[in-house]
Amino acid sequence: MPNQDQASLDLRPCSCPLSQLSSGVAFDSIAPPTPWAQVDKTSIRHGGENVAVVLRAHGVRFVFTLVGGHISPLLVACEKLGIRVVDTRHEVTAVFAADATARLSGTVGVAAVTAGPGLTNTVTAVKNAQMAHSPVLLLGGAASTLLQNRGALQAVDQLSLFRPLCKFCASVRRVRDIVPTLRAAMAAAQSGTPGPVFVELPIDVLYPYFMVQKEMVPAKPPKGLVGQAVSWYLENYLANLFAGAWEPQPEGPLPLDIPQAAPQQVQRCVEILSRAKRPLMLLGSQALLTPTPADKLQ
Repeated sequence: MPNQDQASLDLRPCSCPLSQLSSGVAFDSIAPPTPWAQVDKTSIRHGGENVAVVLRAHGVRFVFTLVGGHISPLLVACEKLGIRVVDTRHEVTAVFAADATARLSGTVGVAAVTAGPGLTNTVTAVKNAQMAHSPVLLLGGAASTLLQNRGALQAVDQLSLFRPLCKFCASVRRVRDIVPTLRAAMAAAQSGTPGPVFVELPIDVLYPYFMVQKEMVPAKPPKGLVGQAVSWYLENYLANLFAGAWEPQPEGPLPLDIPQAAPQQVQRCVEILSRAKRPLMLLGSQALLTPTPADKLQ
């Protein structure tokens, strides 16, 4: 089988198209920015709901996790949409369970863990999924986009950790980017040679506007010029974070690039087997994608 295609994204607060993987699968562009004045400041919706609707649209039935505050909104939203949230006792177990689900069901297995040590605990299982060519989506919490690289709680360079292990890595920087990023990740996990993918979801793209505003913007307007400038910056940063967050977007699966053997290759195998006196066939796990019952291969 060919080597796993690799792509990594860092979706910062600017219009940035998703990369096209070397497998030839073109992914939708990130939604263009909406004027910040159109932010719905009264909405109690949160980014976890966007995560859940994409998973449901892709036929995901289980999300394996070890609950953490960074990812709580997406777990609550999944449960509301009928996706079973299975709580494990260790993060590595959650990814192993997602791997097993992917192999048995033919769909992408999904695990969600909290930031920092929650993600580092999954490395063994993610490497196992990579070696087994198992389509697994790992959702990881992260520190607020504004506080990353500033010593925030459980903040580490998670993308650098998973780039060698995953076909696709992305850090979502705006709520409106959650849906297209997850669709791209799901397609990458299943296209070409299947394998694990990683999407980082900072805490401020998962929680509601009013909660993020409370933590980010000063409650009382500052009096000094510097304080007013900082407050203006934070308000605009927050507005860009939530601009266009609830606009309708396609949620379903993207086209997959699944390589097929050429007719000449199949015919060559038939000829070799027909002449063999004691034929022996070694079939890898991908012979059962997506998935084909074993009796159909006879």
